Amino acid sequence: MKHFYLLLICLIGFSSYSQTDDEPSELSEEELRVVLDSINNSFTYQYGEIDLKNGLATLHVPDGFKFLDGEQSEYVLTELWGNPPGDNPIGLLFPEDMTPFHDEFTYCVEITYSEDGYIEDDDAKDLDYSDLLEDMQEDILAQNPEREAQGYEAMELIGWASPPFYDSENKKLHWAKELKFEGYEANTLNYDIRVLGRKGYLNLTAIGDIYILDAFNEDRDNILASVEFNDGNRYADFNPDIDEVAAYGIGGLIAGKILAKAGFFALILKFWKFIAIGAVAIFGGFRKKIFGGGKSDDA
Repeated sequence: MKHFYLLLICLIGFSSYSQTDDEPSELSEEELRVVLDSINNSFTYQYGEIDLKNGLATLHVPDGFKFLDGEQSEYVLTELWGNPPGDNPIGLLFPEDMTPFHDEFTYCVEITYSEDGYIEDDDAKDLDYSDLLEDMQEDILAQNPEREAQGYEAMELIGWASPPFYDSENKKLHWAKELKFEGYEANTLNYDIRVLGRKGYLNLTAIGDIYILDAFNEDRDNILASVEFNDGNRYADFNPDIDEVAAYGIGGLIAGKILAKAGFFALILKFWKFIAIGAVAIFGGFRKKIFGGGKSDDA
């Protein structure tokens, strides 16, 4: 599939200069659409029951969704969206009408697995989510100098887009953060779902602009119900004699251990938008039609 990405680069390069002089020229909407459609149509999506990580868990692809396997997802995340390698995605879950280069991209859900040990959930009932939010906000602000030194935008945690909720019966946790990245007009939604298992947890992270919150909330329950650990890997299968216990509980899962990774993925999607917008900037008004907004004029 990599040749599609190279073809896009070639067409962008061709559009920058005419063959007769050095004056900038434009690639037509039709030509760009052919390239983007070729990329979007190159993927093989799956439906129904999906085995995750050789029997670890099962995904029942919800109605109205489709699943992209790990190899193709890695290609999307790294080659097309500009993320650094190493996240080892299990896959990406897309709404049926979404593609990586959709004109009106809303969101997709990245699925990964973290084997950090059994998460004790005794602290869940006593957590004060207002205090937790304040701690997270302070931590993010404190990390901004380092982020900026590495060439990334400063970010601010505005608040809960949806406060944490822990389903103690099904061992599923979910919450949403509203993040503001310096230089971007639209705030970012970072919606996190964690499914607890015997030796770790499945991460389902939905990223998009804050305006997709209502749309995601309509899909959330189906997504929550779609994935489960298999027998032998379930939370109830924990054996204290042989299994490791994580060094943090539910509060740490929300605010500490997962914060850097989830926040970084949010930044990465914004970075993807920046790359994508820059790549098609030569196409004038078509830029905004395909990728939506971008950095503000005063950024």
